[in-house]
Formats: sequence, C-alpha cells, structure tokens
Amino acid sequence: MSLLVIAPEDAPAAASFRSRDPLVLAARLAERGVRFEQWATRALPESAGEGAVLHAYAAEIRRLQEAGPYPAVDVVRLLPPRNDEERARAATAREKFRNEHTHDEDEVRFFVEGRGLFYLRLAGEVFLVLCEAGDLLGVPAGTRHWFDMG
Repeated sequence: MSLLVIAPEDAPAAASFRSRDPLVLAARLAERGVRFEQWATRALPESAGEGAVLHAYAAEIRRLQEAGPYPAVDVVRLLPPRNDEERARAATAREKFRNEHTHDEDEVRFFVEGRGLFYLRLAGEVFLVLCEAGDLLGVPAGTRHWFDMG
C-alpha cells in the first residue's frame, strides 16, 4: 500500500504528515507540482520484456505523453540478485540512485511490480513516497531527490 510521509528537512524523524490514502497522496504531492497516479496493473508473465510491458500499458503511456513532454519511454527491471556478481552490480546501482540528484527534465516512474522509496526535497521538507505496483510518480525537472530500491 502506497505511503506518503512528510518531515522537516532538518528533523527527518519528526514526521508532520503521514497517509496511505492515494487521493490524499495525490493532492498533497500536487500542491508541490509532483504527479501521483494509480493505474490498474496488468497480469504479465514473469518473462515479460520491455515490448510486452509497453504494449500492456500503451493506452496509459499515450495519455501521459499527450499530457506532457515525454517523448521517450523505457522499461527497467530490477530483479533480486542470484549470485555475487549480480549482488555487486545491484549494490552499485543502489548507491547511485541513493545519492541525491536532479534531472534537467521531468522524471516519471511507473511501478509495474515491486516497490521502492522516493525521497523528494521540496521547500524545506522531505517527502518520502513509498511506491508500489500500480503507482506512477512524476518528479518535476530540477527537484532534488533520491531513490532506494531496497
């Protein structure tokens, strides 16, 4: 179940807001220019590749692209590591995403399966957004953020 926690930037343990209600999440995030939507998930085989995922969500992707400047779409699949080499690669990727950064363009992520934590630094507060299957998060260009895939 999705979760939004808001805390002061200088006191991250002192949460001032917490909700699991997707409508409340969407409204609170929209106040800061962040998009949050929940899309119905599609049953896909475990072996589904990029093409199958894009095909399954073609209508939603088209709607999103028509609403904003999102010409490129890609699929990233993060699987649990099965051996030492994959564990090392996963650890490197995790550290890269966990470093606070910004983008020159909007970043939009849709969770087909699994979950992850986005942290957004917005006007003196940190917004922790737990995204799960069916959640879409749109982070505006220039927003300081980091992500933990666990």
